[in-house]
Amino acid sequence: MINLKEKTAIVTGASRGIGLEITRVLASRGANIAMIATKENKELASSLEAEFNVKIVSYACDVSSSEMVESTFKNIIETFGAVDILVNNAGITRDGLLMRMKDEDFDDVLRINLRSVFICTKAVARHMMGRRQGRIINMASINGIRTQAGQANYAASKAGVIGITKSNSMEFAARGVTVNAVAPGFIQTDMTAKLNEDTINKFKENIPMKDLGKPADVANLVAFLASDEARYITGQIIGVDGGLNA
Repeated sequence: MINLKEKTAIVTGASRGIGLEITRVLASRGANIAMIATKENKELASSLEAEFNVKIVSYACDVSSSEMVESTFKNIIETFGAVDILVNNAGITRDGLLMRMKDEDFDDVLRINLRSVFICTKAVARHMMGRRQGRIINMASINGIRTQAGQANYAASKAGVIGITKSNSMEFAARGVTVNAVAPGFIQTDMTAKLNEDTINKFKENIPMKDLGKPADVANLVAFLASDEARYITGQIIGVDGGLNA
């Protein structure tokens, strides 16, 4: 079983969906967690802390703001003593056809999905490299590899995540810090819950495994990549998509 005891992880976008499941799975493996979201949620953090018997603290932070990230991450390092794992999971969608897409919809998606990876990684890189150990896991998407109409902003942001993952992995490898990305396919989230049954069935028909993934499928891979067992894996983009991108 993957053991993350005495490790500390920062998880962005941690209050719901895949981010919350990542928080739960890492905590279940013994990791202490700094949960980052747009709003502080002390009640959720306390509930998870009691459930898993690890230290969990909630922080409100705009992960696209250099100043807020620098201040928050400094606070986290002081509170926990060190940071071993960073999961760059924060993300949004603003889908729409290019001719109708507003400039701010394009900019907002790039700011949250891609700029945040740059800022948050930069905030822990010196700390991790100084300790000669660390795990950085970025949330990409199958849509950064093979996309569809109406997602010019989202596809560009996730393709950018793939690019920065590969570049940073080369920069940090000699200092014992690995950088990988997870590329989910169609995962059961609040977003897919709003779709009608016919639409979901059409999605399933295109997936070789004929089923949607679950947040735990993504979180379990994140836990492995965060572990000592994954020490020799870096610069990889690993799909969790039921064979959709095979």
